[in-house]
Amino acid sequence: MILSSLVGWSRAQFALTAAYHWLFVPLTLGLGIIMAIMETIYVRKGDEFWKNTARFWEKIFGINFAVGVATGIILEFQFGTNWSNYSWFVGDIFGAPLAIEGIFAFFMESTFMAVMYFGWQKVGPKFHLLSTWLTAIGAAVSAIWILIANAWMQHPVGMEFNPDTVRNEMVDFLAVVTNPVAISKFFHAVFSGWELGGVVVTAISCFYLFKGRSLEFARKSILVGALVGVIGTFGVMLTGDSSAIHVAKYQPMKLAACEGLEDGGARAPFSIVPGIEIPGMLSILATHDLDGIVPGINDILEGYTDNEGNVVPSVEEKMTRGKAALEDFRIYRELKDSDPEAAAAAKAALEENVEYFGYGYIEKPEDVVPPVGIVYWTFRLMIGFGCLCLLMMLLALFFAWKDKLAGKKWLYLFSMVCVPLIFIAGECGWITAEVGRQPWTIEGLLPVNAAVSGVSASSVMTTFIIFAVVFTLFLAIELRIMYKTISKGPDKL
Repeated sequence: MILSSLVGWSRAQFALTAAYHWLFVPLTLGLGIIMAIMETIYVRKGDEFWKNTARFWEKIFGINFAVGVATGIILEFQFGTNWSNYSWFVGDIFGAPLAIEGIFAFFMESTFMAVMYFGWQKVGPKFHLLSTWLTAIGAAVSAIWILIANAWMQHPVGMEFNPDTVRNEMVDFLAVVTNPVAISKFFHAVFSGWELGGVVVTAISCFYLFKGRSLEFARKSILVGALVGVIGTFGVMLTGDSSAIHVAKYQPMKLAACEGLEDGGARAPFSIVPGIEIPGMLSILATHDLDGIVPGINDILEGYTDNEGNVVPSVEEKMTRGKAALEDFRIYRELKDSDPEAAAAAKAALEENVEYFGYGYIEKPEDVVPPVGIVYWTFRLMIGFGCLCLLMMLLALFFAWKDKLAGKKWLYLFSMVCVPLIFIAGECGWITAEVGRQPWTIEGLLPVNAAVSGVSASSVMTTFIIFAVVFTLFLAIELRIMYKTISKGPDKL
C-alpha cells in the first residue's frame, strides 16, 4: 500500500477505525454473557454477594460499550465519505443489514441497558435480570447484522447486476442472511468475545489476588469468567474449522496466502512456521479429505481444476473476460436508447461475463495476490496467543475450583500478560480476514481501486491523523476510567 495515494490513505483510515473498534466489540460480547450469568446466580440464590459482583462487571461493560459505540458510528460513516463508489455499487445489499443493525439491535441494546444500569431500585429482580440478558443478547444481535454485511463482502450472494442503475441489487434477502460465511463468522466472533471476556475477567480478578483484596470476589469471578472463556475458546476452534472450509471454497487465494503456499495440490502441507510443516494437514483442514486439492498461489494465477472437477480460469483469462464485460457494459449504456437491438446483444454478452466484472479493473495478474507475509504471520499469532490464553484460563479455573489460588503469583502475572495478547490475537484475526482478501472490497466483484470516493488523498490523510489522535485519546480515557474503577474495587460500588 502506497500511503501517498488516495486508495492507500482510504484503506489506512478504514483499517485504523476498524482496528480501534474491534478493541471494544469482543469485550462487550464477552462481558455481556458473564455479567448476565452472575446476575442469574444472584436471582436464583438471593445472595447479595452475586448482586454486587454482577454490578461491578456491569460497570466495566458500560465503560467499554460507550467507547465502542463512538468508533462504530464513525466506521459506518466512512462507507459514504471514503468509499462512495462502493456504497453506490452495492448499497442496495450492504445497506440493508446495517440499517437493521442500527434500527433494531442498537435500539434493543440501548433501551435495556438503561434499565440494567438505572433500574436496580426501580424494577423487580426478575425484570432487571431480563434486561441484563436482553442487553447481552442485543450486543450479539448487533454483531450478527454487521457480520452478515461483512460476510457478503467475502462471499457475495443473493444479488444481480443491473446495468441500467449501475448497481448490484438484492434479489434474495434470505440468501444474504443465511450466507454460510456469515453464520460461521458470527459464531466465531461471538465465541472469540467470550474468550476475550474470560481472559479480562480472570486477569482483573488475579490483580485483586495479587493485591490481597476482594479474595472471594476474585475466586468466584474466575470460576464464571474462566469457564465462559474456555467454552468460548473451544467454540472458536470449532467455528474456525468451518471458516477454513468456506475460505478454501470461496477465497482460495486468501487460504494460499495464509499458508504461504505457492504450489498446491492434493495432500497439501500445513506450515507451522517456515521450514516446519505437517504433511497433508492443510488438505484435511480445508477439505476434510487427505487427498483434497488445495490450490497454491501459482495455481490460482495460472488456472486449476477444483475438487468438484470444475476448471477455474487463470487470472489473466478472468481479466480478459472482465474487460470484455466492461466494454459490453459501455456499449449497452451508449446504445440502449439509440439502437435497442445492438444494446440487447451487448447486454447478453455482459451477462455471460458479469461474474468477472471486477477483474476488468485489475492491471496485472499479480495484483490479486494479497500481502503474503502479513497474513501468514497474523494467522499464526492469532492461533498462538489464543492457545496461550486458553492454557492460562484452564490453570486459573483448576486452581479456583480447588480453592488453591493463594500464592500463585506466577499465575497472576501470566493472566495479566494474556490481556494484551488476547487483544492482539483478535486484531490479528481481522487482519488475516481483511488483508487476506485484498485487492477486493467485494471478493471478485469490486477491487479497492474502483471503490474509493472522488476526494483528494490529502483530505483523507488529514482525517486519518485526526481520527488517530481522537481514537487514541478515547482509548486512553477508557483505560484511565477502567483503572480507577478497578482500583476502587467491587467493595466500593
